[in-house]
Amino acid sequence: MGGLAAVGGWRPPTDLPEIAFSGRSNSGKSSLLNTLVHRKSLARVSQTPGKTREINFYLVNEALVLVDLPGYGYARVSREARGQWRPLIESYLATSPQLRGIVQLLDARHEPTADDRQMLEFLADLGVPAIIVLTKIDKLSGSGAAERANAITAALGLEADQVIPFSAVTGTGRDDLAEAIEELVAAPSWRQA
Repeated sequence: MGGLAAVGGWRPPTDLPEIAFSGRSNSGKSSLLNTLVHRKSLARVSQTPGKTREINFYLVNEALVLVDLPGYGYARVSREARGQWRPLIESYLATSPQLRGIVQLLDARHEPTADDRQMLEFLADLGVPAIIVLTKIDKLSGSGAAERANAITAALGLEADQVIPFSAVTGTGRDDLAEAIEELVAAPSWRQA
């Protein structure tokens, strides 16, 4: 569909429900989006983390819009650029009337960062429904993956059923995530609750 590059800038008109995707740069958002919709090139996978500098909107089956937020936390991106993204992301999350929920990505190989925790706190303060996805789970052994998922879940004070282990390589978690998104889309808007 297109992209939103500045607060108050152009965005696609739609009355369709929106699901946003957030995570650190290099958390695997583009790969997750492509796996989710069974397309190799819906979202461009970049070799340079932090390259996406706008909010991208993807219309799926004329039924919903997937919203790819710029990745955060990449050290090589200038402080000025990061300072521009934050108001853009916060403005979208706080004001988009069609937002039904957010999929927050965390790299399963690493502890949640201060940026990850700050984003989760911001989402909690807003009250937006969130699905937590642990990406790149295929990079860990079977028992190691379960241990990491349990450790991250406990560290963030979440329940196990709030967290979906995911791999764009093997497809692990794809159906669980699709089902969770369908539930968010079918639910009444959290803004009206």
